[in-house]
Amino acid sequence: MSLINALPETPDFLPLAARMRPTRIDDFVGQSHLLGDGKPLRLAIEKGVLHSMIFWGPPGTGKTTLAQLLAAHAHARFEAISAVFSGVKEIRAIVERAKAAQTNQQATLLFVDEVHRFNKSQQDAFLPYVEDGTLIFIGATTENPSFELNNALLSRARVYVLKSLTDADLLQIIDRALKDKEKGFGAYSVDFPEEFRQLLVQASDGDARVALNLLEIAMELAGGDEHHKVLSEETLKDVLSHSWRRFDKGGEAFYDQISALHKAVRGSSPDAALYWLGRMIDGGCDPLYVARRVVRMATEDIGNADPRALEIALNAWNVYERLGSPEGELAIAQAVVYMAVAPKSNAVYAAWGAAIRDVKTYGSLEVPLHIRNAPTKLMKSLGYGKNYRYAHDEAEGYAAGENYFPEKMPKGHYYFPVNRGLEIKIKEKLERLKQLDQKVLEKKEK
Repeated sequence: MSLINALPETPDFLPLAARMRPTRIDDFVGQSHLLGDGKPLRLAIEKGVLHSMIFWGPPGTGKTTLAQLLAAHAHARFEAISAVFSGVKEIRAIVERAKAAQTNQQATLLFVDEVHRFNKSQQDAFLPYVEDGTLIFIGATTENPSFELNNALLSRARVYVLKSLTDADLLQIIDRALKDKEKGFGAYSVDFPEEFRQLLVQASDGDARVALNLLEIAMELAGGDEHHKVLSEETLKDVLSHSWRRFDKGGEAFYDQISALHKAVRGSSPDAALYWLGRMIDGGCDPLYVARRVVRMATEDIGNADPRALEIALNAWNVYERLGSPEGELAIAQAVVYMAVAPKSNAVYAAWGAAIRDVKTYGSLEVPLHIRNAPTKLMKSLGYGKNYRYAHDEAEGYAAGENYFPEKMPKGHYYFPVNRGLEIKIKEKLERLKQLDQKVLEKKEK
């Protein structure tokens, strides 16, 4: 089904990405899981039943374009603001215009770009007008709405997840721009071989806006005349020399990638761990942040199964601080590989959590007298340190049956070594000490 033209013709002086913005839903590239035949959003559009919604997805996937097309198809006024530059004052002005439009039986679609940057009060400002139908709200965000938007807004809008464009999608967009005689470069005879297009796709990282911006720069630098354009490989490589791969240093992509790195290490996959490390460093992540996380991996997921892991992690951190890039990055990579192949144990991590829970549960219980320090005569007279058993003087260097916990709480058991790495030996040692404790207990019972 071919839908109505949605956008006016764009002037030539606009950037290529703006000129090539689709004017019909049928020309929209990508997001087939939302706009394919029979899909929910497509059905809503075709039936003319628009509702408040949130578009969540990476940059350059069509959030703004889709909102404009929806407004045009519904014959609604289109109001757009950016949460970066707008506030409650701008929202109130839009509401007044929307109310005036209602008197003429015309709906208003309010598009809020980067809606996650609105604080709670700003989000609350337009909620009443979404509820009473004054506004059809569409928000666009690159961040997880469940973390960034308040529940009141989320409950009134349906979330649609947009995906990065595929290589095939980007090739279609590039080809369309090269062939379009009115808005693109179709008026020229262009030497733009397939391998060049693939390089452009690879550099765009799923982002249509980046693809078109790079194409526009490449065509401006191409040789030739007013009828013929010739793009050299050297020129294209110069254009693509900047990394466009996505890495939001404070957003969800950041935490997704560090999570992937940590889980690859925990899963003993050195190759995947190196890949995610490379993605983060290539995207501009501070290597010292990664170094700190590697220390966390050593303590959380390896622990006493291989105590050398912590030393290697700290050494990598130290090397980067001393040498910087790129030598320091190699040291971090070495540490990451070591973490990935080392035996794994979270026994200390789990034990620490259990101990802290008991600390919070039992409160400030007194230290038993026999293990208190007694540096003065008064303290000794009060029984501090009385009957303390010095472990080094005991058989096997262990005071069997001794209790080091407060008297008013049960004896805790938090640390359970695993059957991997050095913790195999640690487990054997603890089992032996447990046997010695049991013998003391049996003697007391007799």
